[in-house]
Amino acid sequence: MLHQILKDYHIILASGSPRRQQFFKDLGLDFEVRLKPLKEEYPNRLKHFEISDYLAQLKALPFKDELKPHEILITSDTIVWHNHEALGKPTSHEHAVNMIKSLSGSTHEVITSICFTTQQIQKTVNAITKVTFKNLTNSEIDYYIETCKPFDKAGAYGIQEWIGQIGITKIEGSYFNVVGLPTHLVYDTLQSLIS
Repeated sequence: MLHQILKDYHIILASGSPRRQQFFKDLGLDFEVRLKPLKEEYPNRLKHFEISDYLAQLKALPFKDELKPHEILITSDTIVWHNHEALGKPTSHEHAVNMIKSLSGSTHEVITSICFTTQQIQKTVNAITKVTFKNLTNSEIDYYIETCKPFDKAGAYGIQEWIGQIGITKIEGSYFNVVGLPTHLVYDTLQSLIS
């Protein structure tokens, strides 16, 4: 359906994430993956969705001068927000352990921002999902990190993996957002952009 509406447009997805790429395929979209190296840093004053909004927009900057008419660039960023702090991707086994221990037995927010950029406009939207973990044991945390190696994931976990199956007791909001892309927002925003 979206494929027909977008037949005169060229979608560029600036993401190396296999999960995000699969979501675009599942939505029936034709798209090109185009990547540019970027240092993902943000000002300390930013909080909550301001961080992911800023980073999603930052990822669009290197493409700004090369976009052609009828091209739509899509960039995104996901953070885990817990105890007034943004959790990014873990840098080591120990870092991942500490992250998951902090999430254990509590509720956190997963925030994904998506930035849509054309020659004329830029629009950024975001989704927030609340996720609650049971109290996880040290052996459960170690087993998960050893077997799944979640070093490419914000907050050091993937909801679709073993730890999500055994550890998550409640979710409020979009499940797909926690996996890495609020697909309903992509669908709705692309429709609104070209109508």
